[in-house]
Amino acid sequence: MHRLLGIVLGLCLSLSAGAAPKPNMVIFLSDDHGLLDNSVYGSASIRTPTMQSLAATGMIFTRAYVASPACCPSRSALMSGLMPARNGSEANHVLPRPETQTMVKRLQAQGYEVAAFGKVAHYGEKHAKMVGFDHWEDGRREKLAMKVRDFLKKRTSKKPLCLMVGDHRPHVPWIQKSAYDPDKVDLPSYLIDTPETRQHWARYLTDVTGMDAMMGEVDRMAREHFGSDEYLFLYTSDHGGQWPFGKWNLYELGVRTPLLVRWPQKIKAGARTDAMVSWIDLMPTLIDLAGGTVPEGIDGKSFAPVLLGQRDAHREVLFTTHSGDGVMNVYPIRAVRIERFKYIRNLLPDCYHSNHSDILRKDGAGAFWDSWDVAAQSDPKAAAVIKKYYQRPAVEFFDLLNDPMEQNNLADAPEHQARRDQMAALLDAWMKEQGDTQEAFEKPYPLTGPTPHEIKGPQSE
Repeated sequence: MHRLLGIVLGLCLSLSAGAAPKPNMVIFLSDDHGLLDNSVYGSASIRTPTMQSLAATGMIFTRAYVASPACCPSRSALMSGLMPARNGSEANHVLPRPETQTMVKRLQAQGYEVAAFGKVAHYGEKHAKMVGFDHWEDGRREKLAMKVRDFLKKRTSKKPLCLMVGDHRPHVPWIQKSAYDPDKVDLPSYLIDTPETRQHWARYLTDVTGMDAMMGEVDRMAREHFGSDEYLFLYTSDHGGQWPFGKWNLYELGVRTPLLVRWPQKIKAGARTDAMVSWIDLMPTLIDLAGGTVPEGIDGKSFAPVLLGQRDAHREVLFTTHSGDGVMNVYPIRAVRIERFKYIRNLLPDCYHSNHSDILRKDGAGAFWDSWDVAAQSDPKAAAVIKKYYQRPAVEFFDLLNDPMEQNNLADAPEHQARRDQMAALLDAWMKEQGDTQEAFEKPYPLTGPTPHEIKGPQSE
């Protein structure tokens, strides 16, 4: 009996010794970086060499989405694998329920040390303590890199490391000194072309390039610390940029985000996938890759098979939500997309859509809005852009294959009525399942009254 037990124990130890080691991981998050605003996803005028290198040596996700286009709901979804209505962080600046924030604890249960720097959790120390990092420090720009470098230099733990770094860039206010010529940048077609817009766009691009350089520095530090490049490196952003139709919107500019993943020997270099994935899928994917069991009952599901080349699809249906941001953005929205089509429901179509940018119009953020108002006085196209921004119909329906920038609302098109109704029913059923109350967390701004800028802008004080 003792001999048999010894054989079994020896076999177990042998299998354990032969098991693949858990991968070290580096998760790099940017803040307010739009999908198209880099050299990987289509812009020839932006310098992002680190992203270009990641794309060449890893996998490009072309259809990665956040759960919600605001900082706190997005990061709370990341840390929980749950959509906002289920984790408790629906409106921005509302902390989630502590019991939902389990990603870090689950990685620790797999033997990981989890260290975070910068804006990984939202609300700084409060959220950081809630999720339970082994080590957390805030920091911006050069100070962020210094803190990561100091930690890695002093680190003695032999545990596998999950290093999470969150750069605040390109969140507003954008850097004052631009590295781009405003007259030569390629301005997106959805913006009104004024000198003020170009100046702010050049400053935004400068912060994107600065963030990209920081990411490259973190990657170099990690490679030096680990002694090789045999670790998983993942880059993504919490939602689109703080531009009209981006952040705080469920258009593609707001919820579709860059996602690049490199893991030498595991992920094919230069791979590209159209698999639809969500930020709620990141937690179960990391747990899966760490060798743990993906928890039941969450909204997310592991896309590790896509990363490892075993599957080329992930989600057939994807939901996104937005519930507002304090008194600046009181405009709840819900959306569902399938392979080709997207259905958006604006819950307060008789009210103004608005946010910090057009209300406060601060330098380095939304100061270009004054020039838009001037342009609209003589340019019907500019006036139409502003009207489209402020006023939304109850339902928007887009054919993303033929209209990727969502310019042609097909909600009333007879040929799409059946599909639109099916997607509306799908959204209704999902919201009921989520316990989504569709609540407006602050008092909205009716279209029959003054604009939010007229009420709360600097001139109203």
